Parts: sequence; structure tokens; C-alpha cells
Amino acid sequence: MMGSFVTRALVLALGYTYPAYACFKTVEKNKPEIDQLRFWCQYWIIVAMLTVFERVGDTFVSWVPMYSEAKVAFLVYLWYPKTLGTSYVYETFLRPYVAKHETEIDRNLLELRARAGDIVVQFWQKATSYGQTRIFEILQYVASQSSRPAPAQVLTRILDGCMRSSDKDSVDE
Repeated sequence: MMGSFVTRALVLALGYTYPAYACFKTVEKNKPEIDQLRFWCQYWIIVAMLTVFERVGDTFVSWVPMYSEAKVAFLVYLWYPKTLGTSYVYETFLRPYVAKHETEIDRNLLELRARAGDIVVQFWQKATSYGQTRIFEILQYVASQSSRPAPAQVLTRILDGCMRSSDKDSVDE
């Protein structure tokens, strides 16, 4: 439990915080070197891919002993100046795979965008229909309440009735 907490803190510090700061420093230079910008773009692409795969497959590999520690070591390997693992992983694995499947990925993304747009339109139509129905029901309720006498009017009628009956009783006597 405590080991997991420590490794999560290390992943945040060494896998995200330090690289984000180093990337910031590179971007904010007066004339950043294109190689440094390329390196940090490649790093964040790899980290994004790892994060997506980890979210999907975490339940299958998180039980492996030293998994979290290996993840910290891999993230450090990616950005450490003497290893520059980002360039190796990107050029050897990620770039060839994405380049080979780029047209298929683009086609799937276009299809996903179209479906997402359809879902958003459908959701919007259902939400507006639901909203219109609820507003109409509220207006009907308010209208039905206004046709009934208000509680103050009912109390006034009761008191008037009591006064009339007491006046009638006093006249009869």
C-alpha cells in the first residue's frame, strides 16, 4: 500500500512534472532548438500512448510484481539525457507502426468524429424535448394552481362565512 503510494508519487514527479517543466523551459527559450522540441513532442506522444494503454490494460498487468517500479524506471529512461530512450522508442516502435497504419487510423478517426457528432445531435434533441416537456408540465401545474383559490382567499371566505353566521345568530335572538 505504501509502496504503491510512493511509486505513484514518483510517476507523477518523474514521469509528468519534471518532463513538463523541461518541455516548458525548451518552449520558452528565445530560440528553441528544433531537436529539443521534437524530443519533447515525441516524449509526450509516447507518454500519452502509454497512459491510454495502461488505462485499458492496467487490471491485467498491475498485479505483476514491481510493475509500478518498472513504469517509473521506463519513464526515467525515456527522458534521461544519457539514454534518450524517447528517440529510440519513437523511431524503432511507434513511428513505423503509426506510419504503416496512418490511413486506417485517419479513416477510423473520421468515422468516430461523424458518429460522435450524430450522438451529440441525438442527445441534444432528446435533452431539448425533455426540457420542453418538463417546462410544459410546470406551466400546466402553475396554471392549475392559479385557478384554485389561494389559501388567503380560502381563509377570508371561511371568516366571512363565520361572521355572517354569527351576525345571523345575533339577529335571530
